[in-house]
Amino acid sequence: MGEEIRKTVPRPLSIVVAAAVAMAAWAAWLGWDQHRDVHPDGSTTGPYGAWQVAGLVLTLLVPVCWAAYRRRTAAAVLGVPAGLTVAALVDWSGDGDGLFVIGALLVLLGSLAATGLVAFLATSSRRREA
Repeated sequence: MGEEIRKTVPRPLSIVVAAAVAMAAWAAWLGWDQHRDVHPDGSTTGPYGAWQVAGLVLTLLVPVCWAAYRRRTAAAVLGVPAGLTVAALVDWSGDGDGLFVIGALLVLLGSLAATGLVAFLATSSRRREA
């Protein structure tokens, strides 16, 4: 029983590692692209392409599933959103209008929902195997 309780209590180091992995993935996929594309009609898009965001999501699926499968669900669900939110705040803080805080809050809420769902699915698949 003691072993089971220890595995469900979040280890601070595993949360910090998950956050660091998320920040590194943000830097690798999104951190280098800082310019907006201006189209001939004057509209702008960017700075990120859909392929960059998809790459970030697919990259983070691996550590979230691995942590949840190894019963480190709290690390996956708390660490990854925290890392993404910090990375968004740092990356977008140069925005002059101050709306980057709202964007970072949306990153936090969306990544909490997504990692929670993925962690739930990974954990439930482990239960079915047992």
